[in-house]
Amino acid sequence: MKTRWTWFHKLGSPKWFYAISGRLLPVLSVAAGLLLLVGMVWGLAFAPQDYQQGNSFRIIYIHVPAAMLAQSCYVMLAVAGVVGLVWKMKLADVALQCAAPIGAWMTALALVTGAVWGKPTWGSWWVWDARLTSMLILLFLYFGIIALGQAISNRDSSAKACAVLAIVGVVNIPIIKYSVEWWNTLHQGATFTLTEKPAMPAEMWLPLLLTALGFYCFFGAVLLARMRLEVLRREARASWVKDEVLKNLGREALR
Repeated sequence: MKTRWTWFHKLGSPKWFYAISGRLLPVLSVAAGLLLLVGMVWGLAFAPQDYQQGNSFRIIYIHVPAAMLAQSCYVMLAVAGVVGLVWKMKLADVALQCAAPIGAWMTALALVTGAVWGKPTWGSWWVWDARLTSMLILLFLYFGIIALGQAISNRDSSAKACAVLAIVGVVNIPIIKYSVEWWNTLHQGATFTLTEKPAMPAEMWLPLLLTALGFYCFFGAVLLARMRLEVLRREARASWVKDEVLKNLGREALR
């Protein structure tokens, strides 16, 4: 049993995380660049027009991945909050603090692109629709976590407060997901799901899938980069950080 959970406890080691993230970061960065390039070019330039919305539907290739990532990121914050409170892993707080600004940007991007899409479709930039309102609440939840992290000077108290808010706020995620089913809304249902056949032809949903994967790889790369910097900042006095700095200086000298 102890061996089985070794990998989980390794996640709490800043030194181990820094080493493994250094290997994953270039892979995620290259994958994100390729997926986004192919998906965006395919979707924005070569995918056929929608028979009702024409070319205005192409905002879907930015709006949908951003909205999906915004919700997934908050779920990750809640999981990190649970791990931090229950298992006292400091890296969980690092992940929470570093992911929150990325999630806020993705939520803002989803709201802005949704407004751009809504103007030609609904005739209005904004309506107090259940889906839009719950997404706006998600943005405020992200702002709340970011503000708490900056306002509380004690690191442990800040970590606990942010974790609690992330866990409590996760109740908004199913509201966002099922709002179009629970209430009468202008917002359309899911574009495609894993359990049902896509309503769009393959030449329209395949670039959307590639773009969504690209967004997630981009999120992973940015998150790892931010976490690596934060780990170095928090562990600045640790011997392994000094060894890492000396190693990097040696590589620079060889160049």
